[in-house]
Amino acid sequence: MDKAPDAFRTISEVAVELEIPQHVLRFWESRFHEIRPMKRGGGRRFYRPQDVDLLRGIRHLLYGEGYTIRGVQRILREHGQRFVQNVWQPGAPQPTRMPADAASDESVEQAGGAASSPQEPGQSGSPREQQQLDGAGAAEHAPAPAAAAPRLNVRKLEGVINELAACRALLDAALSECASSEHGA
Repeated sequence: MDKAPDAFRTISEVAVELEIPQHVLRFWESRFHEIRPMKRGGGRRFYRPQDVDLLRGIRHLLYGEGYTIRGVQRILREHGQRFVQNVWQPGAPQPTRMPADAASDESVEQAGGAASSPQEPGQSGSPREQQQLDGAGAAEHAPAPAAAAPRLNVRKLEGVINELAACRALLDAALSECASSEHGA
């Protein structure tokens, strides 16, 4: 059952629609004060259509254009919320890039690589790994390069991350098997 375009969305619906984990949306609320979903009893979030468009614009600037969190904050301050709500649409005007807005290759990977696709159910990672995946604080503390970083192929990065996760699972299983055989011997 599809909702009407003007219907409110839950955080899980927005996360699926934007292909962003829920914890990243909550993190963005702490960094972008313009994101103000309605909260009902128990803290349940409901996003208005304009909230979803703002999140879509922030996602576009962070993951699609390689801006840092501070860069997106500057764009919101200088151009306003309506500009960011529309920036993701084809043909929409784009902000002028400042040298400090570009993230380094490492921080783009951390802020945009894995967070653009939600983590599979059953996968887990340490809090440090999750911080690296969702860019929680990584992009805003990265040193700004003198020139804009080249655009990264996000799909390629996602493939590499998935391969590394599969390798990690194999290593964990092998280590677990070794540990259990040592205890049993």
